[in-house]
Amino acid sequence: MPYDSSLDVCLAKKVWEDENNRLTVGILSYNNGQKKMQISREGKNADGDYRFAKLGRLTRQEAEAIIPLMQELVKEME
Repeated sequence: MPYDSSLDVCLAKKVWEDENNRLTVGILSYNNGQKKMQISREGKNADGDYRFAKLGRLTRQEAEAIIPLMQELVKEME
């Protein structure tokens, strides 16, 4: 069965931003299935618009910022 974006539901999310990046921690459920945590990164381009970027590695500042968000949202997974 191919992926259907209309079946992917964001149940909760928290966002952290700095001057160049935006990290989003979300709880999603696909087709009313198991709740899963997703972390995504968006970076600003030259025009100041956000574009999806590979999450890859986190700086210490980023990790310290999103760990509390993850801890808060994990309660939504019960």
